[in-house]
Amino acid sequence: QLQAFGGGLVQPGDSLRLSCAASRRLSGSYAVAWFRQAPGREREFVAALRYRGGNRIYADSVKGRFTISGDNLKSTVYLQMDSLKPDDTAVYYCAADLGNPILSALKSEYTYDIWGQGTEVTVSS
Repeated sequence: QLQAFGGGLVQPGDSLRLSCAASRRLSGSYAVAWFRQAPGREREFVAALRYRGGNRIYADSVKGRFTISGDNLKSTVYLQMDSLKPDDTAVYYCAADLGNPILSALKSEYTYDIWGQGTEVTVSS
C-alpha cells in the first residue's frame, strides 16, 4: 500500500528527494514517517508528519537538513534531503498509521502498521 522511491547514489553535500506514494487516498487522521537502516545498524527514526495538526518532527541528526511534507491530492509524502552526508547512507523506509497517533508515539516504529519497501540512498564521493 506504500511505495517508496527516489533513492540513489549522490555525493556529500548533494540533495535528494524521496517519495512515498500510497495506493489509496490519505485523508482524515494519519501519520507518515520515514525510517532508515544503515548496514549493520538498527532501523532508526528520521522524520514524521502527522496530518491533523500538521505536526512535523525530526531526528536530531537530520534536523535542519531534511524536510518532510505531504501532498494529499497525490497521496504522497516526500522527504527532501539536503546537505547529505556519508552517515546518511542507508535504506530508507516509509511507514503509515491511519489512527492519528499521539505526538510522543511518532518516533516509534511500532506505531506504524503499514510499511513500504525500502529505497537505497548512498552518499559517497
